[in-house]
Amino acid sequence: MFTVISDLESTDKSLFYKNLANSLDILLGDERDSIANMANMASLLYFSLPNINWSGFYLYNGQELILGPFHGKPACVRIHMGKGVCGTSASTRTTLTVGDVHEFPGHIACDPDSRSEIVIPLIQDRNIIGVLDIDSPMLERFDEIDRAGLEQLTKILLLKTTFNQ
Repeated sequence: MFTVISDLESTDKSLFYKNLANSLDILLGDERDSIANMANMASLLYFSLPNINWSGFYLYNGQELILGPFHGKPACVRIHMGKGVCGTSASTRTTLTVGDVHEFPGHIACDPDSRSEIVIPLIQDRNIIGVLDIDSPMLERFDEIDRAGLEQLTKILLLKTTFNQ
């Protein structure tokens, strides 16, 4: 049986992410389907990370980002490249950690309760696949340890998943 890790407060944060990476690896197993793997990863993050209100993916279709598997409130369906935190992360191919989304130029407010955000681009064979987007109702929720841990989790997803490009 698979168990979701949800005890970040009583665990060293780096160790928490190491355990979460092991859990993701086990959860994905030998499955290669992109929708199944992204859905399970979004769920794992949503139920494991404290103080978040949205976890999910936007996928690049060659022109814009389209909503993919997620957990949380309904979300914006299409995001133009270079727009908002997700579009900027995808177009620059860099992880963005935003302490206060209301101060980010061009922020797209899908959920007015979200206050901070981290977006990690998914890059495979030098191609942008999409982004992992995680929102929090807390200001300054994400730090450097979160960035490193979540980037490691996206590497696991990319290694274990076949994306149709």
